[in-house]
Amino acid sequence: MRENYFKEGEYWTSPFNFLPEVRKSFELPPKVEIHDATLRDGEQTPGIVFSVDDKVKIAQALNDVGIARIEAGMPAVSPQDQEAIKIISKMGLKSKIFTFARAMKADIDMALECGANGVIIEVPIGYPKLTTQFKWTWKDVLDKTAPIINYAKENGLYAVFFPYDTTRARPEDLENLCKGIMGEAPPDSIGIVDTMGCATPEAIKYMVRWVKKMTGLKIEIHTHNDFGMGVATELAAVTAGAEVVHSCANGLGERTGNAAMEELMICLDLLYGYETGYKFDQLPKLAELVSQCANVPIHRNKPLLGSGNFTRESGIGINFVMNDPLVMFGTHPAFTGRVGEVVLGKKSGKMSITFKMDQLGLGEASDEQVGEILDIVKQTGIQKRDILTDDEFKAIVEQVRSGKGRQAAE
Repeated sequence: MRENYFKEGEYWTSPFNFLPEVRKSFELPPKVEIHDATLRDGEQTPGIVFSVDDKVKIAQALNDVGIARIEAGMPAVSPQDQEAIKIISKMGLKSKIFTFARAMKADIDMALECGANGVIIEVPIGYPKLTTQFKWTWKDVLDKTAPIINYAKENGLYAVFFPYDTTRARPEDLENLCKGIMGEAPPDSIGIVDTMGCATPEAIKYMVRWVKKMTGLKIEIHTHNDFGMGVATELAAVTAGAEVVHSCANGLGERTGNAAMEELMICLDLLYGYETGYKFDQLPKLAELVSQCANVPIHRNKPLLGSGNFTRESGIGINFVMNDPLVMFGTHPAFTGRVGEVVLGKKSGKMSITFKMDQLGLGEASDEQVGEILDIVKQTGIQKRDILTDDEFKAIVEQVRSGKGRQAAE
C-alpha cells in the first residue's frame, strides 16, 4: 500500500486522500480483487449479444489488463454460452474463470463440465423479490441453496453465495439467512448485491461490516448504477473491508449498468493506494473491443475512457495540455495510453490559434491575423454548435491570409 498522490509524468491526485484524519476510519483489506462480469452481466444489457468469438477476445483482453476473475457467462443460457466458457477455460489465462448459476445441481454440473474454477450461486433475498416474484421466505432460500453450495464445494469449485437484491432485504431475513447458511453450508465468500443501485455508501459500509461480523467470510460487493453511485458504493465497501469488487467493462450492465471496471481499477490504485499492477495503458484497447462487440459507443465525456477526457477547447491553460498535462488533468494522458488534444470552438483563445497553427504546420501569423482567425473560429463554433475540424480551421486560415476573412465571417 502506498500513500503518494503524485508521480511525475503519471498522475497528480488529491493529497487529502491520504491524510491520516481521512483514512483513520478505513478498514482496507490487504488486497482487493476485481471480479469482472462483462461476459455475463454486461451481455444482459438489453440489445447486446456477444458471439463466442467476441467472448474469447474480451476474455483475453481482460486477462491482459490483469483482471483476477472473469465471470465467463451462465452455461444454462445457451449452448453458445457453454462453448465460449469451455474455450475460455482452456486458454491458459492467469484470470480465474467463474460461471453464474442458479441454486440447482444441473447448473453446478454445467460449471464443472465447462472447466470453471468457481461459481456464483444466485438466490433472491430482497423483500420485493421474495414476496411478489417468488413467494418465498428466507427459509425457502436457505433450504434451496445450502445443498447446492455444499455440492459445488465438494466438487472443487470456489463457491460464492450471492443473495441478490441484498440491499432491499429485511434485516431479519438477511440475518436469518446468513446464520443459517453458515450453520449448514458455509461458502467461500458472500456477495452483498445492490441489484437496484439504491443503497448509499454509508449503508453499504454498514452492511459489509455487519455481514462480515455475522459470517466471518470474505465479502464481495456487486452494485448497479441506477442512482449514479455504482463505483462509489463499491469503493465504500472496500473501505469497510470488502475483498472483491464486481464490475463490467465500459460500465455495461442492465438498465444503467454495473460499476465500471476501468473506474474501479484506477480508483483503487491512484485514490486508495493499492499497488494493483494493472496495465492501465491497455484500457483503451479493451474499451474499444468491448464497444465494438457490444455495438455501444463510449460517450465522449465518460470517465477515463471518453474521447474528450484529455481534450481542451478553452483557451485558458491551453499550453499545458501538451507540455505539462498534470497541471490540467489528474492523470497524464499517457497513463492510460492516450494523448492530449487541443480543439477549436467558441471557447478558444489566441493561444489556441497559434498552437493549432504550429501543430498543423501552417506557419506563423501576425497578431492581427490571429485575432481575426479567432473571431471566425468562435463564430463558426457558435453557428455549428460544435468544435471545428482541422480542415475547417485550415480553410479559415487561408481566408484570413487571402484578405477574405472578415468578408467570409460576415
